[in-house]
This record gives sequence, structure tokens and C-alpha cells, in this order.
Amino acid sequence: MRRQPAMMPFALTLQLSNSDRLYCLNEQAEAQGLQRGMGLADARALCPGLQTMPADREADSRFLHLLARWAGRYCPWVGLEGDDGLVMDVTGSTHLFGGEEALLQTLQDRMMRAGLHVQLALADTRGAAWALAHFSEGPFFEGGGASGRLAEAGKSFDAIKGLPVVALRLEDKICTGLLRLGVRSIEDLYALPRATLTRRFGLTPLMRMDQALGHRNETISPLGEPAHYGVRMSLPEPIGLASDVMAVASKLLDRLCDKLVEQGCGVRVLQLTMRRMDLAASQVELRLARPMRQAARILPLFERSVNEVDAGFGIDMVRLEAVVIEPLVDEQLVTASVAGVGGHDDDGSGGSCQPLDDLITRLGSRIGLENIVRFVPADSHIPERSFSIQPAAWSAPAQEWPRCAAADSGSVSGAGQPRPLRLFPPEPIVLPYNKEEESISGRREPPAHFRWRRMALSIERARGPERIAPEWWWEDAAWRTGLRDYWWVETRQGRRLWLFHTPQNRLSHFSSWFVQGEFA
Repeated sequence: MRRQPAMMPFALTLQLSNSDRLYCLNEQAEAQGLQRGMGLADARALCPGLQTMPADREADSRFLHLLARWAGRYCPWVGLEGDDGLVMDVTGSTHLFGGEEALLQTLQDRMMRAGLHVQLALADTRGAAWALAHFSEGPFFEGGGASGRLAEAGKSFDAIKGLPVVALRLEDKICTGLLRLGVRSIEDLYALPRATLTRRFGLTPLMRMDQALGHRNETISPLGEPAHYGVRMSLPEPIGLASDVMAVASKLLDRLCDKLVEQGCGVRVLQLTMRRMDLAASQVELRLARPMRQAARILPLFERSVNEVDAGFGIDMVRLEAVVIEPLVDEQLVTASVAGVGGHDDDGSGGSCQPLDDLITRLGSRIGLENIVRFVPADSHIPERSFSIQPAAWSAPAQEWPRCAAADSGSVSGAGQPRPLRLFPPEPIVLPYNKEEESISGRREPPAHFRWRRMALSIERARGPERIAPEWWWEDAAWRTGLRDYWWVETRQGRRLWLFHTPQNRLSHFSSWFVQGEFA
């Protein structure tokens, strides 16, 4: 929107309570009388030309956290104010920017250059600043002096007394009750007896008013600094041997893994930077097949790449950084009798898959982790869709492949049949002329003699059939012919093939027998 602003009424919508409501509007939409929180149907009735788009709350939250991090340049205490605002405690920081007016003007200018339309206010208390930012319509400055959204020190009540009672962050129910009594502004609410107000509306109105006027303290919960997963070591003397670099990397890994254990995370991508005496740097990136936090497992994976590094006149600084971090859920430990077969390490990663994960990491460092794939079972009885191919580094191995039971596959032979080792698209077979006549007459047993891939084959043994029906909810051109009767056959030439017959096509001029797989 900032790159290509809409010149027509535009709004972002959000689904609340099974209805779409306006979440954010531009100036053209507000000029048509639309308001935030209005139903989308009512908004289109008032403005037929309204253009909408679904709101992305997660993207808004990420941007708000980035904005809070940027605001840390003005004061150390920056917190979130709801889903669309920031609160800053600038006590003791305003003089660094020329005063309160200059600070507000600097913030306003920088926001406008970034394409952001914001409402800023500064007051003695958090509640007064919130009220001015949301409900004051005055300018930042007037005649060179502070007015509107900049409350003078000690005069918070004078700045907010003319604002509506909703500016005190009260609930809609309380605001509606106050309006029925004729209490429209904060000044009207302040004139009411406190005891009467408490008996009628509880402690919330008085608490909010005291917070806005500074009679009750209201703290700010600043955002914590994100965890930094980087360690370094400066060496008093340069090193040049690979064994020395590995020894330094071992010490850095111990410190980094301790921090990962404290945060309950595992590392996916590591970057080892080695600075030489001539200020040139060599980097080694290690991409792991699984999130890890055990230094003894990670260190040997660096050995091949470190041996290829040119140390030049020596390395005087080594830095290790965890580039990609993922949460690592702790798993329950198994008993000692089973731990030797499939136990778990202390770091929470599965011990039974450790050698495989390390092998995938070593191969991935050579050919790329994306090029190492594995077969994963899928919930389908169709042979082509009974598995999926997924990257091995981002998928878990199947503990057990489901057997093709008769109830699942629709077998008419009374038992599930094994699946071939190699599966390929169906290939028709060529039958002798007399066998074609037998097939047309209604015979469904595999032909005794046929040709496939220019080879003449004769069947020695056959087992079947296993009838598989297509999945009606999938539109698959290969299964439009309907049913298939699968047979396991062993030929005298040593081939073990997986044949299927389409009984509904036996009267067709085309072959109704196909080969789809081959057994070991």
C-alpha cells in the first residue's frame, strides 16, 4: 500500500464472530463515512465502490515489533500498546533531541518519510498520552508553542478534559452507561462524586482517570531484547592448522550450545567466520538435517569444510553464529533397556535417528539438503498416491509403512498384496492374437504369454486379483477407466511384475492388460 497507494476507497477486512468487519481504512474510505469495526455488508451499502483485502495480523505484528526495535534509538523503554501502537517512556531522553517538541517533530518527519500515517502524543502519563493520540484533533504545534497532542508538564488534566470518556480506555458498556447519564467528557466524569461513581460503575473508571492524571502509577513493560546466538574468540597469536581451528570451534560450540539449552532451541544453520591477519575472512556454513544443540555431534561436521579453508598468514579471530534457530521440544526418555536401541540424548533429540541425521548433513554439505529426499507414506489406497517424496531434512522417517489390507484396498482375493519395489506409469503389454480373443470372450486371468518392452515373457506363477477402485473425490485422468484388477506374476525369464487388468475395457480394441511395477 505504501508503494502503490490506492486512490479509491480501500479497507482491510478481518473476520470476527463469523462476520467480516473493517480493520483498517484509508482516507478516501473514511471520507465516505466508513469506520473501523463496521460490518463489511453495511460498508458496501454506504460505499459500493469499496475495495477490500483480507488483513494479515501476523505480518502486522512482525512489523510492529520491527518498529519498536527502531524506536529504541530514542529511549530504552519501548513497549506495545495493543495491536497497533507503541508506548515509549522518554523520561531523561528528550534533551538529547532538542526537547519534547523537537522529539515529536523528528518522529513525525521520519514516519512520514517511511510512508506511515501515525498519531503521536506526549504527556506526563501513559493514559493522557494515549487519550491525546487517539482523540485529540489539534495540531502538534501552534504558534511555536505546544498545543493539541503535546501536553505541558503538570497540566495533563487541562489537555484531556475536553475529550470523550472513551479516551480513558473504558469498556463500551461503561461508556454507554455514562452517556445515558449525560457524562460525555472527562471533565464531566471528574466532577462526579467518587463514591457514587464507584457504586454505579465499579473501580475501573476511577482507576483509569487516576492513571491518566498521574495519581496512580502505570508502568510500561518494555519488549525484551531478542536472544543473540553468536560467540567469538580473539586469539593472542594467529593460528593456521586445521586442528587448532577445530579446537577453537569446540570451545565456541560449548558456549553456544549452553545458550541453546537455556532457550529450549536447536540450531539449523551455523556460520563459522575466520578472520585472517590480512583482515580477509573465510566463512563456513553448516546446514543441519535436524535442529541440534549437542556440541559433540555438531563439531565433526565442520571438519571437512575447515580443512579446505586457506589460513593465509594466520587466523586471529573466530566467530560462530547460529543463523537459523528452531524450537526443540524435549522428548520423554525411554527405559534403560530400550535406550540402547532407540533411546534419546540429553539434548532432547531422538537417538535412533542420529546416525542418519548426521549422514544427511554430511551429504547435504556436498550436494545440498534439498537434493536428499525420502519416501513418506500417504493416506491413499491408489498406488501412485500411496506415498509422497519430501526433503529428508524437513521430514520425519516413517516408523512403519501401512500394509495393504483387504479392507483398505478392496481386494477380492481375501488378503492384501505386497507392493512392488519399482513403480512406474502403466505400460501396455502385447498379447498374441488368440489370447486377445480369449480376453474379449471374458477371461480375466493373466495371459500365459505376452510381450513387454520388446521381450517375450511366459508366466510361471500368478497371484491375485486385488481389485482397486478409483477415489471419486480426486480428478485423475489415469483412473478415468474405472476399476483395476492387480496381479502378482513371476515369469520363467526371472521377472516379477505387477500387472493389472481393466475389466470394463475388455471389449475395447486397445489392450486391457498393463504393467505398472516390478518386484525385486
